[in-house]
Amino acid sequence: MKLKKHTTHISNVLVIGSGGSGLRAAIEAKLAGVEVTILGKRNKEDVHTVLAAGGINAAFGNLDPKDSWEQHFADTMIEGYNIAEAKMVELMAKEAPQLVKEIDEWGANFAKLPNGQIDQRFFGAHTYRRTCYSGDYTGRSILFALIKKAKELKIPIHDAQYVTELLVAQGSCFGAMTFNIKNGERTVFLADAVVLAAGGHTRIWRKSSSRRNENTGDGFYLGLKAGCSLKDMEMVQFHPTGMVIPEDMAGTLVTEAVRGEGGRLFNLNGERFMAKYDAKRLELSTRDRVAMANYTEIIEGRGTTNGGVLLDISHRDKDYIIEKLPRMYRQFLDTLMIDISKSPMEVAPTAHYSMGGIVVQPEDHWTGIHGLFAAGEVTGGLHGANRLGGNSLAEILIFGKRAGAAAAEWSEKTLIHKRSKQVIQSAHDKIDSFIKNGTEVVRPLQRQLRNIMWKYCGVVRKESDMKEGILQIKELKKALQYIDVRPDSEGFQDLMLAFDLEGSIYSAEATIIPAIQRKESRGAHQRSDYPQTVHEQQLNYHIKLDSNNKLNISKQPIAVLENELREIIRNTKAIENFDGMLLE
Repeated sequence: MKLKKHTTHISNVLVIGSGGSGLRAAIEAKLAGVEVTILGKRNKEDVHTVLAAGGINAAFGNLDPKDSWEQHFADTMIEGYNIAEAKMVELMAKEAPQLVKEIDEWGANFAKLPNGQIDQRFFGAHTYRRTCYSGDYTGRSILFALIKKAKELKIPIHDAQYVTELLVAQGSCFGAMTFNIKNGERTVFLADAVVLAAGGHTRIWRKSSSRRNENTGDGFYLGLKAGCSLKDMEMVQFHPTGMVIPEDMAGTLVTEAVRGEGGRLFNLNGERFMAKYDAKRLELSTRDRVAMANYTEIIEGRGTTNGGVLLDISHRDKDYIIEKLPRMYRQFLDTLMIDISKSPMEVAPTAHYSMGGIVVQPEDHWTGIHGLFAAGEVTGGLHGANRLGGNSLAEILIFGKRAGAAAAEWSEKTLIHKRSKQVIQSAHDKIDSFIKNGTEVVRPLQRQLRNIMWKYCGVVRKESDMKEGILQIKELKKALQYIDVRPDSEGFQDLMLAFDLEGSIYSAEATIIPAIQRKESRGAHQRSDYPQTVHEQQLNYHIKLDSNNKLNISKQPIAVLENELREIIRNTKAIENFDGMLLE
């Protein structure tokens, strides 16, 4: 068999994704003594991690001495509505302080108290102040520290590489096929082990905190095609506060740090309405409750003419706002000429985080495919039905490190690695199949999908809507075969968009199918036709792609909580905010 033209690149460990989890995985693998390569779609300094603004959680107890890993564990489990992976949560809560200290030493430069300890702020649904931060640009600080460390270790990062296929033969992953987005050059990256760290799928909703060409669900589809399972895909977090205007900024994140620093929510009537939805925690309630509160105020006619509510921090001193929230201050000044130290911000819910994802083992984030590991937002398990703000940045460091260590270990113990020319040829054929003259243009189809997901599978859902959404998505899937892709001197952007759209369509289906099956409201999954939480339905819904490219669903019971972990929850302060279903 004569293969089509491509460049070949060989390393011990290949990391797909140059965000925080991918970088941390690569660093750990390199420290273990193996050769590592990182691939990224975007410029390495402008990946999605830079949008994680508010902070990273670690139970130091620097301001609230009663805080502990046990309390962090309990807060996360309770707000995950009993479908989070307990072992994963335990590992995060225990290891966060060490990893936060480490990244601070590497250059993240978190805000400090006068005594030199890391400062901590309140975030929603945390019992104590445990969110460490760099102003309101914490993700950027962490990313730049990781890039600096990777550069010190001489780890190559290849930007503008689009991964079209994970190469799998006889149940083992031996690398990936890519093309360069700028010039179309194809490369087969061969490796003993692969870490998939390709992000989530929240850009497929009309209002999203993600930017163009990121979080399109391509990572989920790569995993599905490789033989991985997805779980809890219906659990999509809608952040309570995204921008409403201008139109081209709709959905852009207004960080939870605004509420953490004292921001208050008001409706058009001037009522501080969170007292109706969580009288105790108010604006520092869980993200799902604040999002539902904002949504309810808007849908019932108490929102602004632009379809939002008002978030106000003008009672704080201007210098304090500029110190603690510099990015938000500039964001509203630059886009709307609004000084948030004098005027409120208009906000509304926005699709923000994929809490479901690829099924992995908690300890090493192995996917079940030999040689394939995953980390970050592309995985499921840690957050359950509702993510606590600040846990995502902890996740990328802790489980990026664990996945990287496991990949390096796999590489070291692998003596013979089977590769397949036929699999590589199939990957070439897949790319070729998209390059043709057609009648459909990708961008309008992307917009159509985003509108479908927002209308039929948004903040609040019902069965009839979701079934209509599935029908419309099936029509979009038919349009894939007619896409017009003609690479030219401007690059291979259209080819990238075609692959993005395919991944988005399958990710959308993988979200709506379990959302229809979960006939209850739980955390971020809210149904108007089933408004109650059914304690007897504590299930994970798994999605797998069969040989006919059809998505199949199965129900998996939640593992019984170990007595030791159960007692931790019983004995922590967070139990005051809990209805008891974990302990039954």
